[in-house]
Amino acid sequence: MTITLDGKKIAILATDGFEQSELLEPRKALDETGAKTSVVSPAAKKIKGWNHKDWGNEVPVDVDLSSANPKDFDALLLPGGVMNPDQLRMNPEAVKFVKHFTDSGKPVAAICHGPWTLVEADAVRGHTLTSWPSIKTDLKNAGANWVDKEVLNDNGLVTSRKPDDIPAFNREMIRLFAQSSRSSTPLRKTA
Repeated sequence: MTITLDGKKIAILATDGFEQSELLEPRKALDETGAKTSVVSPAAKKIKGWNHKDWGNEVPVDVDLSSANPKDFDALLLPGGVMNPDQLRMNPEAVKFVKHFTDSGKPVAAICHGPWTLVEADAVRGHTLTSWPSIKTDLKNAGANWVDKEVLNDNGLVTSRKPDDIPAFNREMIRLFAQSSRSSTPLRKTA
């Protein structure tokens, strides 16, 4: 049976320095299921990707973060890259945008360094998740249980480690986004 996300609106929060494959490949997978994806960014018109060890392609911004309403979206995708989430976690509007999803129980998928923004939103406490290994200590210090696995789904929060995990990440993200409806159960846990 093919999973469809017809009618689901997915926000992709990113800025310059996103890992190109971690935005483009999940977005393509979501679009192929019928979801309507929108790149939301504090950058004006375009953001530039990072392709492993060098600058990659530009991606158009669909919605400026300052005018984005998180209530208009059903789920959130947080691609990684080092620069992208590091900039976003220092942006109060971006953190507030992420908090809307976690506080309202909407599903979130984050890969590689993407969980850094979840740390800033105080949304990892009590969750078991994975990430790029270099942010393991940050996640543990924020109250998460970190494990080294290809993909994890813990109570509406899907995480993966790196670009090699994208096929498993996409499958689990799509499964989660298809199963979820707008919920009032926060993703935040108490430890």
